[in-house]
Amino acid sequence: MLQVVPSSPFAIPNIRLFILFRVLFNARFYYPVFSILFLDFGLTLAQFAVLNAVWAATIVLCEVPSGALADTIGRRNLLVFAGLMMVIEITLWAFVPRDNLQLLFWVFVLNRILSGMAEAAASGADEALAYDSLKQEGKIEDWGHVLERQIQFQSAGFVIAMTLGGVLYDPNLMQIVTDFLGMEWSISQETTLRVPIYLTLITALLTLWTTLMMKEPGDHMAAEKSDSVSKTFRLTFRAGRWIFQTPFVLCVILAGLLFDSVVRMILTMASQYYRLIDIPESLFGILGSALALFGIIIPRIARGMSEHRTPAFNLAVVAAIALSGMVGMCFFWPVWGLLPALLLFSTMYFIGFFVSHYLNRSTTSDQRATVLSFKGLFFNLGYGLIGIMYSILLAFLRGRTEQFQPELTGDSIKNQVFIDAMIWFPGYFALALAGLLGFSLWALRNSKEPHQTKGDTEKIA
Repeated sequence: MLQVVPSSPFAIPNIRLFILFRVLFNARFYYPVFSILFLDFGLTLAQFAVLNAVWAATIVLCEVPSGALADTIGRRNLLVFAGLMMVIEITLWAFVPRDNLQLLFWVFVLNRILSGMAEAAASGADEALAYDSLKQEGKIEDWGHVLERQIQFQSAGFVIAMTLGGVLYDPNLMQIVTDFLGMEWSISQETTLRVPIYLTLITALLTLWTTLMMKEPGDHMAAEKSDSVSKTFRLTFRAGRWIFQTPFVLCVILAGLLFDSVVRMILTMASQYYRLIDIPESLFGILGSALALFGIIIPRIARGMSEHRTPAFNLAVVAAIALSGMVGMCFFWPVWGLLPALLLFSTMYFIGFFVSHYLNRSTTSDQRATVLSFKGLFFNLGYGLIGIMYSILLAFLRGRTEQFQPELTGDSIKNQVFIDAMIWFPGYFALALAGLLGFSLWALRNSKEPHQTKGDTEKIA
């Protein structure tokens, strides 16, 4: 029977649902007030650090097994599970009582575990389902268009969530709005505390509904009937072995790990950097929204580069942008220091696009979700490792600063240590990049992959 290819990849239901899932799953209204929200609930900074560690550890432990499960019991099933976990984790947060701090902490531990499980279950499964749906019903070369549109819509959703969540959490601003509207309401922090969470609960329910609307691609659904969960760990080891035996895939993951770990570490410290370059704290949420707008522009540029330039050329361009941004940030120019920061942070969109494009192109359907989960595992391990190294660096610099600049105290010493630490990032990145290039040249010495661009076919595992 002759297959009718849709005129547009967005005519395929799973493609539209994949984009909607990414938007709803990631547009969380509490993001702009994430750290202070936990503290306003009554937790301490130490407890907040423990909760972050629990969340990261859960993702690392569940990342690869969840991808292998997606390749055995079905990608849609894992996405439904992710949507269900999101609903439960946000429901706990929305209705947990605040009068018992010990109970509150353990409920938040459960919340972070469920959140990590949801992240791990969604990672790889959503992309694998969309890619295989496009492969079955459309033209696989349209994947770049799908990625471009997905990142654009996700960025738009992030802008809305960042802006609205920050506004609705501010009791002073909300009081001004209600007074202007003639409403005789008294708005306090207690009133606005859970508003971003309630909004996120709505998106969580919509996320679950979106996953229930998805359909397993025909080829994988047929394979699923003969597969069993007992094959999960065999598939995990097979996919891991394949990654290390496929030089191009390994180099793509290692390049993504380097960029993601360095840029994400600096991004997590963005508020401290903004403060030191004299940016008012009231603008931090707006800057986050402005950064998300890059996600509307950059994917189109990245798609053109992926179609007409080699992976090596694209790596060189993004590396130059990232290194320029890091060097510029070391000068801490008042206000103008925003430019190198935004330049550096924009590379996250390039890297996200390129890694997805090259990995999906190089991986076969039977292990796609598992390979993508390995990518997530590598990235999270890289981020954790650089976090440990950064903590050691801060301790070393603080000791040195206290020794040679004893007149500095309190915030002054904290700011000086931060400034001194920033200078280490360009050097670390340059050395690691040189090592990556050396390894890549050796690993790819007999491969034609770095010279291929548009029109490539999938590699056979």
